[in-house]
Amino acid sequence: MHHTIRFDTSKTGGKFKILNGTNGGPWHKRHAADQYRSNFEDYKKARIPFSKNHDSGVVDIYGGPYSHDVTKIFPRFEADVNDPASYDFANTDESILVTLEAGTQTYFRLGETIEHQIKKHATLPPKDFQKWAEICEHIIMHYNEGWANGYQLNIQHWMIWCEPDLDSDNSPNKRLWGGTKAQFFDLYEITSKRLKARFPHLKIGGPGLAWDEDWAADFIAEMKKRNAPIDFFSWHIYCTTPEKAMGKAERLRACLDSCGYTETENHLTEWNYIKGWNEEFVYSLKSIHGMKGAAFEMACISAAQRSSIDVMLYYDTRPNVCCGLFDLYTYERLKGYYPFYWYGMFYDMEAEIVAENKVEDIYTLCGVSPEGKLMAVITHYTDDDYAMSKSISIDFGRPGKYEIYLLDEEHDGELYGTTRDLDFEMKRNSVILIKEI
Repeated sequence: MHHTIRFDTSKTGGKFKILNGTNGGPWHKRHAADQYRSNFEDYKKARIPFSKNHDSGVVDIYGGPYSHDVTKIFPRFEADVNDPASYDFANTDESILVTLEAGTQTYFRLGETIEHQIKKHATLPPKDFQKWAEICEHIIMHYNEGWANGYQLNIQHWMIWCEPDLDSDNSPNKRLWGGTKAQFFDLYEITSKRLKARFPHLKIGGPGLAWDEDWAADFIAEMKKRNAPIDFFSWHIYCTTPEKAMGKAERLRACLDSCGYTETENHLTEWNYIKGWNEEFVYSLKSIHGMKGAAFEMACISAAQRSSIDVMLYYDTRPNVCCGLFDLYTYERLKGYYPFYWYGMFYDMEAEIVAENKVEDIYTLCGVSPEGKLMAVITHYTDDDYAMSKSISIDFGRPGKYEIYLLDEEHDGELYGTTRDLDFEMKRNSVILIKEI
């Protein structure tokens, strides 16, 4: 069956949203003298706007166990919160500055790296929530106000903790929040109010919801009762279809709106292809590192442009098994790099043009430049490993000449040809970039 996807170029929409953000910055050491590898230039070319620093404390490139987490920046909780000598900023400074050199602002998670080991340490609740909030205030002062030989970086997003709902209150293995739900509500209220009062121009939010939408509803309702600020609500999902992610986005948006948080931004701050965490985890990782993962990325980014999601941060671009953009050992590009690189080009578009019709398993993005030139990305994504190709035509309602770039099992985003004919036979899990010339 042949399908035609139509775009009315006379009907333009808004700007393209921030959807190619990541967790983890470029893999690059400015001070390295040997054993040198770097993905800095490729990372920079992708024009990634934000990178969340959660879990980056486990990566040597970013300073290993001496960076990012509140307990690493302020290692002795009994120390004087007002004394710069109580803080160890050096490795966190370096990672933030390297990331900024690549054009990427840090989306700062105030909290701790996940702990999978049998005994937990830093993920236990702080001994004094008020003091913890004051420590966070000084961290912001360091990066935005120059305190303690700091900087004027104007970091806008400050996320309080991450995935406090990952494990239930009675779980024997609490990996990210060792306290109860009630304790986290207290920590968030105290910290958010202090930070928002001190920095009213910054965006204070959280909590990086892991999965539990009932927990989220309780959190949102309780924060409303306590009059606590939520400038952005952050949440995570690992799934196999864009529809699952977009459905959750709309449910959380409705929950925020129903509690009066109508101005709160909707941030998906971790997402990736995961079919299962146990028997199917190896299959998931193979998919992430190959063409299926790349098509999933582009499909999710395309779908999110027309969802309630305001910001989306992929998990992740650390040197990690869940990184579909760069090879773990060589730092070279994988298939999954190109959706992020291609989406970065849409920031140059004047406006979006929405397809007038939908085709099952086909996801589209289209924009028009200030000069009136069209650019579109067409993705055929399916979780069915036996699905057939799709025969499609793209109708822009006007003649033109186009460069075609192809991303599939045999092609790594390179120029495939120049044509006026926009008829394609799209393989399962493939992506086409169309640029008018």
